[in-house]
Parts: sequence; C-alpha cells; structure tokens
Amino acid sequence: MRTNNAQPGDSSTGTRTGRLPVAALLALATAAFITVLTEALPAGVLPAMSADLGVGESAMGQSVTIYAIGTAVAAIPLSTVTAGWRRKRLLLTGVTGFAVANTATAVSTSFALTMVGRFAGGVAAGVVWALLAGYARRMAPPHLRGRAIAIVMAGIPLALSLGVPAGTFLGAALGWRVTFAVMSVLAAALLAWTIAAVPDFPGQRRGIRVQLLRTLGIAGVAPVLLVTVLFVLAHTILYTYIASFLHRLHMGSAVDTVLLVFGVSSVVSIWIVGSQIDRRLRTLSIAGTLLVAGAATVLALRATEPALVYLAVVLWGLGWGGVPTLLQTAVGDAGGEAADTALAMLVTLWNAAMAGGGIVGGILLGALGPASFPWSVLVLLVPVLYVVTAARAHGFPARRS
Repeated sequence: MRTNNAQPGDSSTGTRTGRLPVAALLALATAAFITVLTEALPAGVLPAMSADLGVGESAMGQSVTIYAIGTAVAAIPLSTVTAGWRRKRLLLTGVTGFAVANTATAVSTSFALTMVGRFAGGVAAGVVWALLAGYARRMAPPHLRGRAIAIVMAGIPLALSLGVPAGTFLGAALGWRVTFAVMSVLAAALLAWTIAAVPDFPGQRRGIRVQLLRTLGIAGVAPVLLVTVLFVLAHTILYTYIASFLHRLHMGSAVDTVLLVFGVSSVVSIWIVGSQIDRRLRTLSIAGTLLVAGAATVLALRATEPALVYLAVVLWGLGWGGVPTLLQTAVGDAGGEAADTALAMLVTLWNAAMAGGGIVGGILLGALGPASFPWSVLVLLVPVLYVVTAARAHGFPARRS
C-alpha cells in the first residue's frame, strides 16, 4: 500500500478525472447520517419506548450507551479482521447490519432483545465509521481528499439537526416502532444506491497488518488521537446535558431551538472546512478549538440572557461542526500506509470519549451542578490547543503534503 492509501487496482471517476465523485460521496454521507441517527434516535422517543417495553426511562436510556459501546469495541477488531475485504463489500455488510438491527428494534417486544439489537447496530456502526473516511480519501484526487471527507461528514450534523427532530415527530405521530422501521427502509435504499453509484476498491494486500503500537509510533498519529479524546470528551459533556444546563437558565422550553441553531451552525462549519481543509487544516483546527472555547467562556461567564446563549451556541456549532472532518483528515494524513488502522483507532477513541462524556457529565451534574459544564469544556480544551499548536511538523502541519 502506498502512502497515499492507493493500491494497484484503485480507480474511480474522481481519481481519473481530477473531480469529486459527488453521487458516491453523498451515498457515504447518507451512511454517516444513518449511523448517527440510529445512535441518537432513542433520545427522541425514549418515554414511548420505555413505556412499551416496561422499563424505566433511565434503563431505556442505556440503549444509546450500549450502541456506543458496540461501536467502540468493534471498530479496531473488525477493521483488522476485514482488512483484506473489498471495500464495497464491507460497506454493504455494514449497511445491512443497520437494516437488520433497526428491524429487530422495531419488532422487539422485549427489552433484552432491543438491547441486543442496539448493540448489533453499534457493531455495524463500528464497521462503517472505520471505513468512511478512508473510502472517501481513495475516491478523491489527492488535492481534494479533505473536501471529500467533509462531504461525507456532513451526514453527522444533518442527522442531529434534521433527522432526530423528524424521527421524534414521526414517533409521536405514528409510534416509535414506525420510526425504526423507516430507518430500515432507508438502509435498504442505501444498499441499492451503493451498488449503483459507489466504486469498489481492494482491501489491504495480504501480509500487510500494521499493529496498533506501530501505528501509534508514527509521527503525528498520537497527537491527533489525544486531541480526539479530549475534544470529544469536552463536547459530549456539554451536549449530552444541554437540557439540564438550559433548565438552569430558565430556557428549558428552548432546547429544540437551541439544538437546531447548533445543527445549522455545524452545517455551515462543515461547508467552510470542506472548502478550505486541503490548504488550511492546521489553521482550521486551531480556529475550531478557539471557537468552542469562546462559546464555553460565554456560557460560563455571561449566560444571563437568551441572546448570549444563542451567540455561544452559534460559536459552538461553527467550531465543532468541522472537527470530525479535521481529525479524520489529520490522522489519515499522518498514518500514511497505516491510515486505515489509524482511522479505526480514532473511531474507537471517539466513541469511548462519547461514553466517557456521559459518565463525567453525570458526575459533574451531581457534584457541582450544570454550571460546571462550560468550565469543564475550557479545562479540557487548554491541552487540546497546546497539542494542536505544538504538532506543527506532524499531526497538524502548517503545510499538508
């Protein structure tokens, strides 16, 4: 495997013509959309699910946690086992997993079976997440790889800002089972789209098995992974408990609006990052960190008026929206021929940090109250800014090769 992640037999319209294969990239973006929406959807229909399955809401809420656990534990092992698979075959397998898992959730009358289905969905997510960025890189010409990843990652804010509210509305109107059934139909449609529009690539050549420790030893990989853990942890603490934070400010009725503003700002961030990442990855990474830190500062010191809260949320979305693209591009560049392994490690750490954010946020909520959330974000972003700034030669270089 060459350092640009291409292999003999790699070819697509994008790499041959020097243009992006938009239809194929949008199919990958839809896969990202399904991945995130499958994870987050229970939050919008939690009371109905808990009542129907005969468990408390706190127990039903663990359906989100077990999904994240499935993703975290599956990404690296499955990436290793399936390293030799054709990329299209692997993608189709992951999307099929979503269809099966969401169907099982839709028809389940047992809490235990529902949790098994959720864990299986998380495993499918581990396969797909570890694949998407590398797949997008191989589709695109070298000078547009960052933009290709940005298109794919646009599925994340769209799922959170549009998918979850739509799923919540559909669940209230027709029942939560219908919502998960629709997700299965969407996955089936994506299978057909992938077969028709997404080019295929070979897996790693036999004999090439880059070990985790070796990958960590590659210059630039460890700094990006450290930034991933700290940044995702900071974001998740505040995002998971944003409703509690807003209730403290007497803005509990505005949670949906706040999340919509955050989602729209994140989409704008994705667009900005996508247009500039191939030339300014380092600058964008520093700017994203400073924007989120600025948002946390406003929330910590001046969150006394709704207008200031919305200003902070806009800054937060602008800073955070492009972070998945930036980090996956950075670790892919740093990993070189070990990019697939590095990306799988990033997916594992990302989901571990998400699970950790929920736990840490819960501890902070009980011990110090919701006012502690923005301060915790600031504490975590200080080392993030230091590492991004210090990793000038590798990880977040001033000039990408």
